[in-house]
Amino acid sequence: MTVALTDTAVAEPPPVKVFILAGQSNMVGHSRGHTMGTLFNVDGPKDKALIDLVFGKDAKLSEQRLDETLDLAKQLNELTGGIGDPKIKAMTDAAQKAAAEAEAERMKATLETYQTDVVAASAVSDRVYINSIADKNRKSGKLAVGYGGDPIKIGPEYAFGLSIAQKIDGPILLIKTSWGGKSLNYNFRPPSLPDFETTPEYAEAKTKAEEALKRYEAAVKSFPQDQEKYEADLAAYEEQLKTADEKARKKLKKPREPRAPRQPRPFNMDDAGLNYRMMNEAVHKVLDNLKENHPAYDPDAGYELAGFVWFQGFNDQFNEHFKANYKDNMVAFIKEIRREYKTPQMPFVIGVLGTGQTKEKVDDNAVSVAQREAAAVPEFNGNVVAVESYTEYALDSLQVFNAGWPKNYYVWNTVGSDRPYHYLGSGKFFVRLGDSFATSMAELIEKQE
Repeated sequence: MTVALTDTAVAEPPPVKVFILAGQSNMVGHSRGHTMGTLFNVDGPKDKALIDLVFGKDAKLSEQRLDETLDLAKQLNELTGGIGDPKIKAMTDAAQKAAAEAEAERMKATLETYQTDVVAASAVSDRVYINSIADKNRKSGKLAVGYGGDPIKIGPEYAFGLSIAQKIDGPILLIKTSWGGKSLNYNFRPPSLPDFETTPEYAEAKTKAEEALKRYEAAVKSFPQDQEKYEADLAAYEEQLKTADEKARKKLKKPREPRAPRQPRPFNMDDAGLNYRMMNEAVHKVLDNLKENHPAYDPDAGYELAGFVWFQGFNDQFNEHFKANYKDNMVAFIKEIRREYKTPQMPFVIGVLGTGQTKEKVDDNAVSVAQREAAAVPEFNGNVVAVESYTEYALDSLQVFNAGWPKNYYVWNTVGSDRPYHYLGSGKFFVRLGDSFATSMAELIEKQE
């Protein structure tokens, strides 16, 4: 008997879609994972969708549990006086103090259980992997909480990865390179810009450093005489106190002891573009070892550089030259990145600096305006977009912070974990922003397809 053989169609594996994320401290991410629980303080349909994105249907978390946790935190603030528990420490009755300490520990344990449950309920992706440099926190693996500034924090990468996975097919790899306190004009300076040492900002910075060093050397030279004068003035003051009446005493001023001169930092602007080079070195290292970074990588299918997300700008706003140059620097940066990775139309998302919190303040920020203007350059039409960040600010967490976070510490520690320049370290903010980045990125990809 003859058996007819037929070919069985085997689906070819898809390429790994690679997204590069880069920037300074707000790309690093300073939000403790448990603060994502504030999403249950729902502020519209987007938050509801993000709850499903991050937590699914976990029964341990709900709006009710968040409310109960916040009520408990308020009670703990009332009992303790806030950070450092000053009310309890001030108690003089031993029995009362012991009882208060025991009650406080019980309440703190309940709050810690809530925080643990939030992180435990957070999604871990099987499709999205990440290789991340977030200052000193360098790691790789499945996308989850822990790729922010330390192993319990997140930045925008977390929700970006979860959200983009809902919008495109195939395996996804995120490569994140981020360092706090870095400017575009100097640290991330692309090589196509003029040599930094030929710029006015370099000359001014070097002059200031030289002047600071001269002042320090003069202060060191005069310090012994300053000390002698202080000791003589102090002796005279003490003699006057001996004979002065009460009225005269109030008018006497104790001389101020001179401080030892503090040596200024050495001039350190002779390595422009260091973080730009470090970023590319890190990205190429991952691209050269894709199988180590995503188990679904197939050499025959290869990979696709699918997009770039940039979130930076804080440091440039404090220097007149840096912020005046930002638009041109951003345009040059995008062009250089596309040349570096041989992807002329690579979709590029710019996160607009929004630490000013309101539209009015952000509109007045030269860096924010420059980021929008760079995205609007005609040659970038359809492949670069600016995404606002101030619109995602967690205003409920801001209210707690503004009420005085030290005395409201235990509530604050539930809803935030950093300062306003880090968007309060709010998980709600970073989840919202990461999702917005992903939505805009998907739209750019769709336009190109």
